[in-house]
Amino acid sequence: MTFKEKLKSNKFLITAELFPPKGVNISSLLHRATYLKNVDAVNVTDNQRASMRAGSLAISRILFEHKLEPILQLVARDKNRIALQSELLSANILGIENVLLLSGDHPNVAEYAEAKPVYDLDTIQLIKTARLLETGVDLAGKKLQGSPRFCVGAVINPSAHPIDLQILMFRKKVKAGVEFFQTQAIFDIHGYKDFFNKVKHLKVKVLPGLILIKSPKFMQFIQSLPGINISQKIQNRINSATNPLDEGIKICSETIKKLRSFADGVHIMAIGVEEYIPEIIKNSL
Repeated sequence: MTFKEKLKSNKFLITAELFPPKGVNISSLLHRATYLKNVDAVNVTDNQRASMRAGSLAISRILFEHKLEPILQLVARDKNRIALQSELLSANILGIENVLLLSGDHPNVAEYAEAKPVYDLDTIQLIKTARLLETGVDLAGKKLQGSPRFCVGAVINPSAHPIDLQILMFRKKVKAGVEFFQTQAIFDIHGYKDFFNKVKHLKVKVLPGLILIKSPKFMQFIQSLPGINISQKIQNRINSATNPLDEGIKICSETIKKLRSFADGVHIMAIGVEEYIPEIIKNSL
């Protein structure tokens, strides 16, 4: 069953995430990918946090060849409408149908602060573009020689304020053609449940994001990222733990176990330690 087909089922979905290497050696990535054989799909990030890396399209195809179902992330930051459409068509030619379309972090957050962002299309326009290509024409109204087919995803932040703005964006993205959402990392299950209850009637699968906290230093880093708020209780658990990584694994497993009672699934971001994902999933059952 494909990821698109699973979205129509009652299965509790689990996706994970891999980031391409900063270079051409993919041995580490392929090793980490071996631990993701039992997840439903694997995101491949697109120059995440505006840091240059190998392209998500190439890595997505490699995962596809290794019998993993990739979700190609494509950001509007780096390409104009010509290149974005070309990338979408190229993905389909290579057998990749799952795409997560997002705006992308501004270059000023990373080492390429002097880079010029494109943002020729916003996220809603990019989603509509993917759906337009499926009809057999491009943004210029030119007929395509064969139409692509996509399973389109987007992102949402259920922890952002005001929440009404996030719900408005959620509705707009659904109207534009989104089939599933993955969220910014959540650390407040009750808060997420409140958000989920406000959007579940739209009947689009939402996979809340979870980050595996590896150490107090790593926790400080992710706490500094926009839109992430780690509860004091979790901070105390990590800071007082004899083995912070083990504690982070327990927190992830406990969170998934609680989410199983009402959520559509979960998106796990282990960020370099994907070998612990099977343990996290096993302990969440």
